[in-house]
Amino acid sequence: MSKLLSYLALPAIALSVAYPSAASAPQFQTVAPVAFMEDLSSGAVLFAKDADRRMPPASMAKMMTVFVVFDMIKRGELKLDTEFEVRPETWQRWHGPAAGSTMFLSVGEKVSVANLLYGVVVLSGNDACVVLAEGISGTEEAFVQRMNEVAKRIGLDNSHFGTSNGWPDNGVTYVTARDLAKLAATTIQEHPSLYKQFYSRREFTWGKTLGSGSDITQANRDPLLGRVAGADGLKTGHTEEAGYGFTGSAEQNGRRLVMVLAGLTSFNQRISESVRFMDWGFRAWQAKPIVKQGRKVADAEVQLGGASSVGLVAPRDLKVALPSGAVPAMSAKVVYQGPIKAPIKAGAHVADLVVTSPGLPEQTLPLVAEADVAEAGFFGRAWAGLTGMFG
Repeated sequence: MSKLLSYLALPAIALSVAYPSAASAPQFQTVAPVAFMEDLSSGAVLFAKDADRRMPPASMAKMMTVFVVFDMIKRGELKLDTEFEVRPETWQRWHGPAAGSTMFLSVGEKVSVANLLYGVVVLSGNDACVVLAEGISGTEEAFVQRMNEVAKRIGLDNSHFGTSNGWPDNGVTYVTARDLAKLAATTIQEHPSLYKQFYSRREFTWGKTLGSGSDITQANRDPLLGRVAGADGLKTGHTEEAGYGFTGSAEQNGRRLVMVLAGLTSFNQRISESVRFMDWGFRAWQAKPIVKQGRKVADAEVQLGGASSVGLVAPRDLKVALPSGAVPAMSAKVVYQGPIKAPIKAGAHVADLVVTSPGLPEQTLPLVAEADVAEAGFFGRAWAGLTGMFG
C-alpha cells in the first residue's frame, strides 16, 4: 500500500485554548538585505526577508565544519582530546593579515580537537578550520566533500560548500538564510551539550605575541553575548563580498529563537541590528501553551501492525507563537505520511500538529507514537494483503 499524506482536522476544543478573534503578525523593519527568524519552540517563521537568496556566508560557513565535527564526536568517530599537527604549508597559507581571522597556530604545533573547535567558534580562526579538516580527512578538499554530504543529509537544500572556513571562492560556496537557520537549529537540537560547551564561550586564549611572548586572548565576536538574555551562539561572518552577517540564537523562559542577518555594512551595524532583531522576537511575540506533554491528540492508522492504529501524543508541552497580547482564533490538523508502517517505537516522531490562524504564520509541532506497535504476524499480514486486494 502506498503512503499518502493524511490529515485529521481537529476542532478548537481539541486544543487547550481557543481564541475568538483574528490577529496580524507584528511588523519589523531592518536595513539588512537578508533576514530570517524562526521560533524553534513552535516552528513558526516570525520574519523572512529574501531568506532563500543564495549568498556567500563568509565565516558563517564554519558552523558547517563545526557540525560535522560534533557529529563525528557523537558517533564515536572522533574524540575531543585527539591532537592534529599544524602542517608548514597550512601555517604558511593561513598566517599573516592577508589570511583573515586566525587562532595564531604555530608550525608543527599539536593541538587538540577541543582547542581547535574553540579556535573556530570563538576566534573564527581560518587556520583552525583547515587544520581540523586536514586532520580529519587528509585534505581540506576531502573534508569539504564530507561537509556537503552531511549538509544534504540534514536538509540544507540550497547550500553548497567549497571550503571549510568560508573563504571567498568565486561563488562555489553559497548558502541561504533559511539554510543557515536550519543548520543552527540542527546543531542545537542534535548536539546540545557540545553546543553549550563551545558556542557560548566569551573569549579564548591561544598563541603568543612576537617579542614579549605574551598570551593572545581574543573575544567572541557574537554580538548578542552579554547584550541579550539567554544568548548562547552562534557565528559571525565578514568579507568584502558578503558584508557583515550573523547567525544567532537565544533562549528565554524555555522559548528558543534562531535568527540570521546578512549583508550589513559595518561591525557596529551588525551589533545594533542583531540585538534589535532578537529583542523584537522575544517582545513582539509570546508563547501560548496548547497541548500538555503526554496528552493524546489523535490516532493514526497503522499498516501491517499488531494494532490497526497508534495514539499520537505530545512529546513535550506544545506551544505556539502569537503576537504579544493577541487573542486569535486557531485551528489545527494532524498530518502524517500514512498509514504508518509497523514496527513503531513509542516516542518516535511519526506525525505533526499543524496549527493555523488567520494572518499568522503556520506552525508545525511534533507528535510521537504513544506506544510500541509490533509488526503483524503471518496471518495478520495475509489478511491485510487480502483486504488490500479486495478493498
